[in-house]
Amino acid sequence: MTRLKAAFPRLALGLPVAAAAVWLAVERDRLDPALIETALHGLGFWAPLAHVALFAVGTALLVPGAIFGLAGGALFGPFWGTALNLAGATVGATAAFLVARYLAADRVRRWAGSRLDRLIAGVEAEGWRFVAFVRLVPLFPFNLANYALGLTRISLPHYVLASLVCMVPGTLAYTWLGHAGRAAAAGDIAAIRYGLIALALLAAIAFLPRLVRRLRGPEQTRWIEADALASRLTARRGVAVIDVRGPDEFTGPLGHIAAAANLPVGELPQRLPEIDALKNRPVILVCRTDKRSSAAARLLCDAGFRDVAVLRGGMEAWNRKALPADHPAGPDPPATAPLAAAERRAANARPSRHREP
Repeated sequence: MTRLKAAFPRLALGLPVAAAAVWLAVERDRLDPALIETALHGLGFWAPLAHVALFAVGTALLVPGAIFGLAGGALFGPFWGTALNLAGATVGATAAFLVARYLAADRVRRWAGSRLDRLIAGVEAEGWRFVAFVRLVPLFPFNLANYALGLTRISLPHYVLASLVCMVPGTLAYTWLGHAGRAAAAGDIAAIRYGLIALALLAAIAFLPRLVRRLRGPEQTRWIEADALASRLTARRGVAVIDVRGPDEFTGPLGHIAAAANLPVGELPQRLPEIDALKNRPVILVCRTDKRSSAAARLLCDAGFRDVAVLRGGMEAWNRKALPADHPAGPDPPATAPLAAAERRAANARPSRHREP
């Protein structure tokens, strides 16, 4: 009964849509595209508004957007249809985002499960770029991503803009496919060409995940923004921060993150055994910008470290955000002291084992 009640809003909208699709399939020989166009003109501006509203509500209620995308192309043509479909999808995605963030966070968290952790990690590492990636590459179901992204740290303007821009290819493909279907029903042989173009675009989108994984490769750099790192350190999530600058920079004008261990990138290959305890923990690498830390990240990944990210913009970005940094006034501390502290924290975090005297 509970599941039926939860599914009722989707059924209330989905069943009429399904019934309409069946009716169109049965009565397609009696349909006159000219009469449909005349009826739409008779409705005036209410027709596009109704389409956008239905698309938005359907998106929020988890109805597949392809239904509305095809309908938009068939009813309004390839250009206006694309604009209206994009507006409806964006409004619906924004509504789902806000519902998850302010009204139904616990329910969405249970529903998304482990996939939510992947989205949160992606947003923390890459910000709006990850939202753009999710919209371009269908790794996550569209309706699930709308709600789950509401539980991440992404800001609403960045979410809306990235979604709006990066949903264009898929929206265009479905709209053109709907337009081609209407033209084919009217006897336009050239519509086959439009349909093939749309199908080719959809096929390209479907193969994007494999292509992106190949281009990015197994050693692609993962990023984290300064604000996200500061939040993780404040929440004490067991993050190990390694500053790969030289000791003079570590204690220089830019300062260093209080929890950071200083391990210069030039010494890293020889000193990997010192940080072996961090192999299974999140490791964030820091330098002045992010060039040296990116090189260090590749080295750590090759050495078997499983969760390595680079602070985007390095200490320059950290200071631009006015985040807390240590600026030692006295003699330079030993470079190994912060590293030893990191190792002790890692050892304490692991299960205790029997040690021989």
